[in-house]
Amino acid sequence: MVFRNLTISYEIIKSLKKPSLGLQIRSISSLKVVWKKDTRLDEAIEQDKRYKLCARVVKEVLNEPGQVISLRYLEKRRERLRLTSKAKSFIEMNPSLFEIYYDRIKPKSDLVQFIRPTPRLRAFLDEEQRIYAENEPLIVSKLCKLLMMTKDKVISADKLVHVKRDFGFPNDFLMKLVQKYPNYFRLTGLPEEGKSFLELVSWNPDFAKSKIEQRAEDEALKTGVRVRPNFNVKLPSGFFLRKEMREWTRDWLEQDYISPYEDVSHLDQASKEMEKRTVAVVHELLSLSLLKRVPVPTLGKFCDEFRFSNAFSSVFTRHSGIFYLSLKGGIKTAVLREAYKDDELVDRDPLLAIKDKFLRLLEEGWQERKDRLKQQREQVQKDRELMLATKSNEPKERLCD
Repeated sequence: MVFRNLTISYEIIKSLKKPSLGLQIRSISSLKVVWKKDTRLDEAIEQDKRYKLCARVVKEVLNEPGQVISLRYLEKRRERLRLTSKAKSFIEMNPSLFEIYYDRIKPKSDLVQFIRPTPRLRAFLDEEQRIYAENEPLIVSKLCKLLMMTKDKVISADKLVHVKRDFGFPNDFLMKLVQKYPNYFRLTGLPEEGKSFLELVSWNPDFAKSKIEQRAEDEALKTGVRVRPNFNVKLPSGFFLRKEMREWTRDWLEQDYISPYEDVSHLDQASKEMEKRTVAVVHELLSLSLLKRVPVPTLGKFCDEFRFSNAFSSVFTRHSGIFYLSLKGGIKTAVLREAYKDDELVDRDPLLAIKDKFLRLLEEGWQERKDRLKQQREQVQKDRELMLATKSNEPKERLCD
């Protein structure tokens, strides 16, 4: 079977020329790449702002006793929820989420406004649980893969809870999956003191295959040609690398791919091999994430578990053909370039069906509000025209004969 590498883009190969024999290989730390803004990928992040705000408020209400909250209490949490308008205005702008009703905070207190989920939101929550159940094998494999990439096959439960939204895990994933899959997971430590850890019980070789390795395998089956696993590298439009960086990148890409599931305890932290392994782990983490992007501070919480160096975030600019480092919203976000076409996510996770349904729910409410406001404006216009017509038909007073 013929051996070839089909995953390195033409643009990179064309720009990489063989160095002279006398050229010295530069150290990783001395290589600098200028950051360049990618407007389309920034737009992809910006488009999610309204969705995330609505999801945040829904989560806040659902965590309340009885899943109801007084409008006054919600208003006090505006700053924490990052609401840009008054709480009541937010409810009115998103009519598909909550309905306002009157109740008493205490038995003999005055009636005040409360909010509760609409029947449509409750129907969505039921559908959300159905999608989670339908994709449980995917969730189990993701959780196993996260543990399998760590040096000790264990992660703090608190850290996993913190990233559950990034990877599409349900709220109760820890307790539910640990009980249901004791062959994979075990909780240890002291949960009541916030010191619990999730351990991997057994290694599943079917899960120990990265996205890059799977892609190479699929391509080989399709073409009948053995494909060498490697990163899909494509520099963004208008982006150029200096000569020394092009040469370093060429040499780096020619090195063997190191699976994120391999034991690398023997590798030096400052070696090119460890750099390749770090990029492989980050690539796999972003591939497992729901939106193929994760805030850099979130990834930084796992430096010890995944053996990242303190300067691991430099890989996002040094490997600009693989990743994009967005600064949108004042937060550094690592984005997997190959998962996007312009501002559209093309590598879609099955669990994104939940987000799609939530967006449709929001859009239904936005359209209803738009139609209602239009009807109100039309009615005001009709009333004004009727009033003017009535006045014009009134008999005029005769001042004198």
